[in-house]
Amino acid sequence: MIRSGLLVIILYSALISGTELTFELPDNEKQCFYEDLEEGVKFEIDFQVIAGGNYDVDCFVTDPLGNTLYEERKKQYDSFTHTTALKGVYKVCFSNEFSTFSHKTVYLDFRAGEETPLLPDMNRATALTQMESACLSIHEILKVVSDTQTWYRLREAQDRIRAEDLNDRVSFWSGGETLILFLVSLGQVLILKSFFRAGSVHS
Repeated sequence: MIRSGLLVIILYSALISGTELTFELPDNEKQCFYEDLEEGVKFEIDFQVIAGGNYDVDCFVTDPLGNTLYEERKKQYDSFTHTTALKGVYKVCFSNEFSTFSHKTVYLDFRAGEETPLLPDMNRATALTQMESACLSIHEILKVVSDTQTWYRLREAQDRIRAEDLNDRVSFWSGGETLILFLVSLGQVLILKSFFRAGSVHS
């Protein structure tokens, strides 16, 4: 069972195909990614804004002829699945042009093609052996674990950025309050001194 589990881990790692990245998207800018695909290929796109502004971005996907396959405005996260009807270069663009000062950080996961069968004869009509069934079960669990880890990584990055931003704000306001208290104290001392000086003059 241990050997079959290790085999599944190796096979699962080898079967993962696509692009998974996190990139910076400055304000008033747009970034596009290109993928050359064959006809009849299924591709999936997952994206999420993990930092910046209201955590939103414009996203659109076009085919080789420039036809829009997907277009959403000011989305925090979304998924898109499509099967290509044409061979050529498909374009995925993210735009932050509507923002004049908010810098964004975007996570993108692009997967193309069908997953290769885990076992050579997995599509056969005969029943699977106990070891083959165990391999398939472990394989499905690993996919769930991988997706869950990705989700937790994104949440951790998002929460860390929010915590750092909150810390900066607290530090800024604490410094401001300290400065105000110092000025108020100095003003009170000067006012008290002026009272004593006025009293000594009258006496």
